[in-house]
Amino acid sequence: MKKLSFLMLVAVMVVVLAACGGNNGNNVANNGGTEATNQPTEAAQTDAPKKDVTIKIFQFKVEIAEALNQMAAEYEKETGVKVDVETHGGGEDYSALLKAELAAGEEPEIFNSSGWAGFDPYVDRATDLSNEAWAKDLVEASKAQISRDGKLLGMPMNLEAYGFTYNKDLFAKAGITELPKTLDELDAAAKKLQDAGITPFALTNEWWSMGIHTLNIALANQADPAAFIEEVKAGTKTLKDDPTMKQWVRLVDIMFANGQKNALTTDYNTQVAEFAAGKYAMIQHGNWIQGMIDEVTPGMNLGMMPVPLLDAPNVFTGVPNNWIVNSKSANAEEAKAFLNWMVTSETGKKYIATDFKFVPALSSIEPNPEAIGSIGGDFALFAKANPTQVKSWNWDRFPDGVTQQWGAAMQEYLGKQISADELLSKLDKAVQDIVKK
Repeated sequence: MKKLSFLMLVAVMVVVLAACGGNNGNNVANNGGTEATNQPTEAAQTDAPKKDVTIKIFQFKVEIAEALNQMAAEYEKETGVKVDVETHGGGEDYSALLKAELAAGEEPEIFNSSGWAGFDPYVDRATDLSNEAWAKDLVEASKAQISRDGKLLGMPMNLEAYGFTYNKDLFAKAGITELPKTLDELDAAAKKLQDAGITPFALTNEWWSMGIHTLNIALANQADPAAFIEEVKAGTKTLKDDPTMKQWVRLVDIMFANGQKNALTTDYNTQVAEFAAGKYAMIQHGNWIQGMIDEVTPGMNLGMMPVPLLDAPNVFTGVPNNWIVNSKSANAEEAKAFLNWMVTSETGKKYIATDFKFVPALSSIEPNPEAIGSIGGDFALFAKANPTQVKSWNWDRFPDGVTQQWGAAMQEYLGKQISADELLSKLDKAVQDIVKK
């Protein structure tokens, strides 16, 4: 992929995130107060971190676990500060494990949190990072989701996008020459793949994949997702009676009817590994799986297909998570120093752009088009040509606990234990159960 295409990806994400963040009531005045400081962006820490100190990172992103450990070792070599990385993700409920960690009196120096309502449980622990040297370089629209009362309370991890990642070679083998733009066309494409002996979808039993990314397809297709979600939380609208949700159920039915037979026992790592081995034509994940795929089959001929639903197919982009410095930990200042090193040192920036394969959330980090791979490159081309078909991420506008219950209901539906009407009723009940607490 050419560098220009990747830069278009970054530019489009910036534009889309700005659009998503500018028209709802959740935005924070002054975008978290992250005006430029007089500190130099590229400067390393002016004061050397203390020696014989260990900072703990409690993080969820399994895709970067190995590289993050390597980066931590590099930091210890340079500074003498040990960084202990503990990763919980994939099939684990990171949010529940983090809350258990904190309830047990363990206070990691750095942990991950989503933004908007998903960040609410951790506001009291979050250190103000507004005046850090890197804060002025953040993509503008990445700030509001992690800001409160004019303060930037976390470092956005990166930018991501998803749709249906698909195997172009398997589509060609099945004689599919044009990507489906409607649910009818998606159904027909799945039949062509089946007729060619190819399983169309790689499915997973993971609650977060179904309860977050799958549900967001319906939420993002609302005329005003933020307003719609507020009405659902208030009980003035229901998911069960929403016409977009009814179309979404048909999309889910097409996916579930055309996936592998053992989907209920397929975890995330297995799902991605088997897709990377060429067993399936489509998978509902985005550019974050590029590194995992490259480990199995380097140079795989992949693309990002927009997801059909209503009038036009869409892809979805946002900030997946944030680094939070825990103010209640023993070494919060050393944690801030580590994050500063990660995004300002040449070593740290190389890990972010190349080893993590991230689309950086800071303008001061040069993206690496070779690392991001074909999935992100395909997104860049589509988003440049169809900016109105790039939609937002919205699940974090619901309180913590809602998406977990959604995922459980989706698992029941995947297992054919409940009907479509029962599924939608359970989705509504999950919202009201959590909101009323």
